[in-house]
Amino acid sequence: MAETASSILSAWSNFYIMTGSSAAALTGLMFIVITLVMGSERPRRNPDGIGTYSTPTVVHFCAALLVSAILSAPWRSLALAGAFLGLTGLAGVFYVLRVMFRTRRLIDYKPDAEDWTWYTILPSLAYVAILAGAIALPPDPVVALFVIAGGAMLLIFIGIRNAWDIVTFIAIGGFRDLPNSSRHDQTDRSSQELPPS
Repeated sequence: MAETASSILSAWSNFYIMTGSSAAALTGLMFIVITLVMGSERPRRNPDGIGTYSTPTVVHFCAALLVSAILSAPWRSLALAGAFLGLTGLAGVFYVLRVMFRTRRLIDYKPDAEDWTWYTILPSLAYVAILAGAIALPPDPVVALFVIAGGAMLLIFIGIRNAWDIVTFIAIGGFRDLPNSSRHDQTDRSSQELPPS
């Protein structure tokens, strides 16, 4: 069984090396973007907005990196690899539910259909695909590995799109469009959000 698991996963090794490297590099770039944003003049702090829009982007990149790392490991059993992937997918589903809750709490900015699609619906589908692929990995590894790969790639593309959305929102001065943005007190942090474009 050890050779079977290794041979099945080795056919995907180049794919996961590529996706893992991409996810790691994009995660690093998000840290640079956030550092630059934090150093710029902003009329207000935005903890809910960061937790709703910026942090999930980093989490999606890290999840794609984790999936790539799990499937690059020399597993003796596909069931064990599937268990770790299943936990990753399940944690991702719960995380997106938390993001949905935060999104509904936003006060100054009301997300539109595009925001709901890219920040909650598509990430949910990606994590469900990873979870479903993890469950199907031991009995049907050929199909399961394609499903897992689709989920990981979807997370990377979601992250790229959402990172661009955040950066362009900040670049065009989206903060100035928020109502009463210059009159908010720094101590009232409960109603301060960072909406996307």
